[in-house]
Amino acid sequence: MRVGRMVDLSRRVEERTQVYPGDPEVRLGPAATLERDGVNVLRVCMGSHSGTHVDAPYHFLADGPRVDELDLGLFFGPAVVLDVRGRKPRSLITAGDLDPLVRSLSPGTVAIVRTGWEEHYGTPRYYDHPFLDPGAARALIEAGVRTVAVDALSVDETVAEGPHPGGYPAHRIILGSGGVIAENLANLGALDFPEPFVSLLPVKLGGADGAPVRAVALELLPEGGG
Repeated sequence: MRVGRMVDLSRRVEERTQVYPGDPEVRLGPAATLERDGVNVLRVCMGSHSGTHVDAPYHFLADGPRVDELDLGLFFGPAVVLDVRGRKPRSLITAGDLDPLVRSLSPGTVAIVRTGWEEHYGTPRYYDHPFLDPGAARALIEAGVRTVAVDALSVDETVAEGPHPGGYPAHRIILGSGGVIAENLANLGALDFPEPFVSLLPVKLGGADGAPVRAVALELLPEGGG
């Protein structure tokens, strides 16, 4: 196999990166400079869920694996885009909405839920994304999926402050199954080729509940094919 195209599905991490309410803002600045020190070194301060990132089970489960303990096989594989665009703000994505799309899923598949909300990134409307209800999350797990990605801030409803009224059910179902979640994907419209192969490999942060990723989709072609 050879790579035909590569599509960057990642958000740029910078000081204006939009984060979940209450999470640390991204702060970048020089720790060393060529003029003063002979080298450039960037100081990076941010939360583990800044930009395009993955959630490990430890994010919600006290005894869940940390990001550096997970099987790397969870972070890449053939992907299926579940297109549920056109929904109202803060609407539920149900198991019925995913059917018959979910029938194309199988164990080892990366399920990408495309809400269309990536177009609102950087605006207050981005917080009002549609989200998975418990039935939809269970449908993905029952299809054998252990890696769920979304082009929004969260697979659950985003809450500005205070406890989450539903207790983050989609997170708990997916992570509780030993799965992982990738959030804040971008550029899904560029996946106009069949059977994209997606990599969501995270930074190996010791003991972390999640980590940033450089999410990439590859078009794999047969050797010698066009």
